[in-house]
This record gives sequence, C-alpha cells and structure tokens, in this order.
Amino acid sequence: MHNYVGLDVHKSSIYAVVMNKEGKKLFERKLKNHPHEVDKLLANLEPKNTSIALEACSVWQYLYDYLHESGYYDLSLTNPLQVRLIANSRKKTDKHDAKVLADLLRTNMLPKSYAAPKDVREQRQITRHRASLVRLRTEIKNKIHAILLRHGIEHEYSDVFGAKGTEYLRSLDLPMCDRFELDSYLDIIENINAQVKDTNERIEDYVDQHPHARLIMSMPGIDYYSALMICGEIGDVHRFPHVKKLVSFAGLNPSVYQSGNTLRQGHISRQGNRNLRWILVQCAHVAIMHDPYMAKFYRRLKKTKHHNVALVAVARKMLERVYTMMKLNLPYHVLQVNRKAS
Repeated sequence: MHNYVGLDVHKSSIYAVVMNKEGKKLFERKLKNHPHEVDKLLANLEPKNTSIALEACSVWQYLYDYLHESGYYDLSLTNPLQVRLIANSRKKTDKHDAKVLADLLRTNMLPKSYAAPKDVREQRQITRHRASLVRLRTEIKNKIHAILLRHGIEHEYSDVFGAKGTEYLRSLDLPMCDRFELDSYLDIIENINAQVKDTNERIEDYVDQHPHARLIMSMPGIDYYSALMICGEIGDVHRFPHVKKLVSFAGLNPSVYQSGNTLRQGHISRQGNRNLRWILVQCAHVAIMHDPYMAKFYRRLKKTKHHNVALVAVARKMLERVYTMMKLNLPYHVLQVNRKAS
C-alpha cells in the first residue's frame, strides 16, 4: 500500500498527514521539528512505498536532506503560493495545509518546485552572502554621506572611500559624537572589505571546480562572482526545455496584456529569480563596453528605447547565450562564430 505524506513545516513544529491512494486519512500528528521526532513518524513508513510533499519555506532544507538521507527519495518540494491558488480555502490551519499537500500529491496535482542539490545550494549561499555584504557596506556608506551632508561638507574625491578619501574622512574636525560615529562606520567598512575579499577567494575556489562557471566566463562581462551566481541560480540547465522558460524564470520576459482581440506587451514581468535578473543586468553594464556584438545590439535599441530598457534587453540576450553555452558546452567565441556562419 502506497502512502502519501503532507508535511506542513514550521521552525519549531511539523504537522504530518498520511493518506492512502484512495484518499483515506491513515494518520495525522503534530510533532517537534527535530530528527528524533521525525524518526518516530518514519518508523511505520517504508521508503519505497512512501511519497512525501513539503512546502518551500525557510526551514525546508534541513528536513528535505534528512528525509533523503533516510532513504525517502520520492520527495516533492512545492511552491506555497501555487498551492494556495489551487486549494483556495478560507481555512488556514497547519492540519488543513498538511492535508492539502497530501491530497494534491496523491492526485498528481501538486505544483512542484526545483529542489536544488546541496552543491548548488552552496553556490547560491556563497554568492548571496557576498551580495549581502556589499549591501551592508552600501548602507554604511550612505550613513557616512548623511553625516557629511549634516555638516555641509563637500569633497573633491571621486571615491571618498578609497585610500586617500578614507584618510581625509579620518582627519575631519567634527563634534565628538559625529567623530565617534564616523570612525565607527569607517572601521565597519574596513572589516566588510576584508570579508568581501575573503569571500571572493572562496568563490574563485568554487569556480575552479565548476566547469559551467568557467565556460560562461568566456563571455565578456562575466567574472568569477557573476559566473558562479548565474550557475547557482540556474541550477541544472536541462530542467528548462527551452530558452524561453529560462528567460521567464529570470523574470526577463515581457509581461502580456490580452483582452479580446487586443494583445499588448509591457515591461518585463519581474516575476522570477531576482538574484539571477540582478546579476545579469550588472553583467550587461560591462558587456556593452567590451563585447562588440552586445555593444552593437545595445546601440541599435538605444536609438528608440530608454537606456534601462536597452540594458535589460542586453541582459536577456546574454542569458540566451548562457543557456546555449551551458546546454551545448560551447565557449562564447565558438558560439559567436557559429552564429555568424548560420
């Protein structure tokens, strides 16, 4: 007899519902989110006769890995928003959510999400960590700019946080509280700079072991960091049957408005992986300066479009090239030669 298990997972608890193929509820229980409690649940469930569904929440990774390591390979990760759309209900309880997951799994209607393997999750984690460090540094820099504005201080440095600029900031004559605050912020920036440098070195180590990341670095505008982030956010490229699916995943596809015989395309949908979309736009800034093909494409669009619109179009074009490179295992220059020949 096959079992279908729905797990509503929270930080400290899990609500489990087990059904058979006919939809009869065999078992339900609330348990602590702890390996010992999970083992009690699994005691009566044979791995080969068990399918398990859980939502992609903030704590899914630990439980997913634990179940997989325990021999439960028929695991399904699902998108909570899509589940809500399918099982629209005024009722919102852990018991109800677990039952819905088990029922959708049983009827083969569960909207499944990509459960990235551990190595891909590590790539995402290290690149996202670097991005968070840079955001923190930017926030601190903005606080320093606010101190300067508060005292009407102007400077002539193109980068006031460079070596000379930092020396200048350290020498400013300010009231005691502002001086203390500014020195504290500068110390934090120095510490973050050291952390970013260390993270960059770790990212380079990851790329050295990642053939796809090294491959797409052959495209102008993509360095170690952006290559690993692109590969990490995409994961297994073969899960996208067509390049349009990948473009949609990145949220770089145009939004479509249709009513009757009227069909109109708007700005990009932005409904996708924001990390992938962001890094591609950053890469596009560099590509239009160093890649003749992308520069030509950008200039042609710039004649009739806004700069940002043309830049996003370059980012989409780069993603299309990345897809082909990863699928066919071709470096960028070979891809361009083949494109011109065709």
